[in-house]
Amino acid sequence: MSGLFGSGASSSSSAANNTTGDISKDVALSNPPEDGISDLSFSPQSEHLAVASWDKKVRIYEINAQGGSEGKALFEHEAPVLSCCWSKDGRQVIGGGADKAARLLDLGAGGAAQQVAVHDQPIRACRMVDVPGQATQVLVTGSWDKTVKYWDLRTSNPVATVPCQERVYSIDSKDKMLVIGTADRYINVVSLDKPTEFYKTMQSPLKWQTRVVTCFSDATGFAVGSIEGRCAIQYVEDKDSSSNFSFKCHRQTPPGSRDQSNVYSVNAISFHPVHGTFSTAGSDGTFHFWDKDAKHRLKGYPEVGGTISSTAFNRNGNVFAYAVSYDWSKGYANNTPQGVNKVMLHAVQPDECKPRPKVPKR
Repeated sequence: MSGLFGSGASSSSSAANNTTGDISKDVALSNPPEDGISDLSFSPQSEHLAVASWDKKVRIYEINAQGGSEGKALFEHEAPVLSCCWSKDGRQVIGGGADKAARLLDLGAGGAAQQVAVHDQPIRACRMVDVPGQATQVLVTGSWDKTVKYWDLRTSNPVATVPCQERVYSIDSKDKMLVIGTADRYINVVSLDKPTEFYKTMQSPLKWQTRVVTCFSDATGFAVGSIEGRCAIQYVEDKDSSSNFSFKCHRQTPPGSRDQSNVYSVNAISFHPVHGTFSTAGSDGTFHFWDKDAKHRLKGYPEVGGTISSTAFNRNGNVFAYAVSYDWSKGYANNTPQGVNKVMLHAVQPDECKPRPKVPKR
C-alpha cells in the first residue's frame, strides 16, 4: 500500500466517468476521540491533523504517506471543544469551546496549553488571520455572546470586539476576507483591511438556519450550508445574476415515494486548496464533491455509517478527512453510547476533485 496518500494512481476512463465514489480504501484515524467530534483542521505546513471533540480535548495526529496515523499531542478544555485551527506557521494549535475560552498549544515549546481568549458565552468558531498593520497573526473568535473578537496573542485583552446581530454559528477566513454566519440567517463579510467594519451584511440566500459558511479558495466569495439540505454559492462582488445560486443536496427519497424526500443538514463544506472545487457533507452520512463553476456534482459517495460532523482537506488536497460522529441534529436523546466516533482519511484521486473541462461556447 505504498504511497496511498501520495499523488494517487491514475484512474481508468470508466472510473473517471463514474459519478459514484469509492470509500472502501478509506483509512480510520488511530485512537480517535471518545465523544462527539466537532471540528477537523489540517496544518498548513505539514501532515498533521487537529481534532476537536466533546470530550473536552483537542488532539493532534501525524498522518504518514501510507495512511497511518499517530497521536502526537493533546490539550484539554474545561468543557466540550467546538472549534480548532492552526497558526500559519504550523507551530500552534488553538481550540475554542463551551468553557467560553480559547486555548493555545505551542507544539515547539513543549509546555502546557495557555488560555488566550475569553467570551461571555461558548466560543463556536476560531480562525487565525493576517490583519494588515498588525505585526503578528491575530486570532479571531466568534461566540454565542453575539460578538466576534480579535486577539493579539501577546496580550490578554482583545484588540477589538465587533458586535453581531445574533449568536455566531460559523466563521471562516481566506486571505483578507472574513465571513461570519449567525443565527437568524445573517451573514457578515469583513475585509481585514478594516477588521472592525462589516463590508457587507446580508440575509442568507437559504431560507433555513445557517449551519456552516466556508470561503472559496480564491477568496472571491463563500458557500453557505443550511439545516434544510441546501447549499448556496455567493460571490462578494456580484458579477451577474447567474453567478450566485443555490442547490439541493443531502436529501433522500424514501422507497416507494415519488413526491416526498427526507431532508438532512449540511454540516460541513470544504474547498479544495488546488482546484477550487468543494465538498459538502451532512446528517445523511454522505459526502459529495462539486464544481461550482460548472454547477455540477463531480462525485457522490456511499453512506459512511453515521452522520458526518466535520471535514477538511490537507494542504495539498490529496487527503480528505471526514468525521463520522453524532451531529446533534436529532437532539440530546439520540446521542447514545453506541454512537460511532471516528475520523476517516480518504485518498483523493486525480479525477475526483478536478473541475470539469470548459466547453467552448459556440
